[in-house]
Amino acid sequence: MNHQLIRDLENTIQNIPDFPKPGIQFKDITPIFLNPTLYKEVIDNLVSFSRGKIDAVCGIESRGYLFGIAIAVALDIPFVLIRKKGKLPPPFVAQKYDLEYGSEEIEMRTGQIKAGQRVLIHDDLLATGGTTEAAAMLVQKQGATVSQFSFLISLKDLKGEERLDKFDAELHSILSY
Repeated sequence: MNHQLIRDLENTIQNIPDFPKPGIQFKDITPIFLNPTLYKEVIDNLVSFSRGKIDAVCGIESRGYLFGIAIAVALDIPFVLIRKKGKLPPPFVAQKYDLEYGSEEIEMRTGQIKAGQRVLIHDDLLATGGTTEAAAMLVQKQGATVSQFSFLISLKDLKGEERLDKFDAELHSILSY
């Protein structure tokens, strides 16, 4: 692991207490985008994890797009959007998942992932893993294999990694808290 990259990210990402609600420590990654060199180092790290191991990248709306598209471009492979319900035209495949209060649904256009493809699912942050698990189920519904998950940040105490164990996929987080 690149210890300098970790230090640079820790010095750049801002902690916003009690946002979006009391008790939440929000990790603001937007300062990364003010430093093109740091952004490129993040992409290089994520690309090196996946090079030669995947056929497509799926990014989870919306912050998963910020790095996911760049990973796909660097690897010269397709990027597929995973969106919130009602944002994609048909045909699409949908997956419901439970939240702390209520449920949510995500969607992916049908046919953008091919059966047998090896897929990386990318998002900026892994917390409880519910959205990422639903994204993996979308990939599986189309006959593809989730071979990797990648995140900028993983919040270990929320046990999202454990929730994703059942997919038998490699998991990479640059930062863990």
